[in-house]
Amino acid sequence: MTRVIAVTNQKGGVGKTTTSVNLAASLAAMKRRVLLIDIDPQGNATTGIGLEKHGQQVSLTDVLLGDAHVSEILRKLPDSSLHVLPGSPDVTAAEVSLMTKERREYHLREALAPIRDNYDYILIDCPPSLNMLTVNALVAADGVLIPMQCEYYALEGLSALVGTIERIAQTANPDLQIMGLVRTMYDPRSNLSRDVSDQISVFFKDKVYNTSIPRNIRLAEAPSHGLSALDYDKSSRGALSYLALAAEMLRKDVSAAAGVNP
Repeated sequence: MTRVIAVTNQKGGVGKTTTSVNLAASLAAMKRRVLLIDIDPQGNATTGIGLEKHGQQVSLTDVLLGDAHVSEILRKLPDSSLHVLPGSPDVTAAEVSLMTKERREYHLREALAPIRDNYDYILIDCPPSLNMLTVNALVAADGVLIPMQCEYYALEGLSALVGTIERIAQTANPDLQIMGLVRTMYDPRSNLSRDVSDQISVFFKDKVYNTSIPRNIRLAEAPSHGLSALDYDKSSRGALSYLALAAEMLRKDVSAAAGVNP
């Protein structure tokens, strides 16, 4: 059964795109059929996976506005089960145009419908804001994965994000739920990191993944080479952490399908 996951956090710089790219690559390495969608106008997931975000004749904007079929921009990475719907800077124009469209929040969901069942996991890298593009991602998704840096300001923004998710679940997508929070750039030596992590665990309980992602130079270097950390240095702490996160996600999904606690 396909899982569509919106990877989102309204706060920038928390490792959202890093998580989208490396979790997608890790799931693909585990022989899952994976689609990565870059709906962020910055297009960092696109370049970070080795694709060009400029000069596309047909783009995600055309798909969102109903002027092109999703298959026209679908790209498959060599020697991988990972497919990508690349982003582009002009997707900002799609956000503006969507405001005048009927059923404006459903466009991504409807565009994905013909290909959804071709994948085990669809990961959507969202903009660092709660705009119409993010709303489209949340309406298209089954679950929300929230990368979160363990610092004070991240906690402040989290409550607004949870409120948005709850409103969308009540109005446009009743199946939407928070599937998990992953701690990124985590330093267990920091008292602040540990304190914030404890607060998150008290509130979200078993929705907090046991796997945390450390600060790692290889994770920072990999995008400049157009590679996931797994392809750049598979023995690095960053790559191994995302493999562990993917494995934990798979275990949780199998347990949930079986109706037992992981």
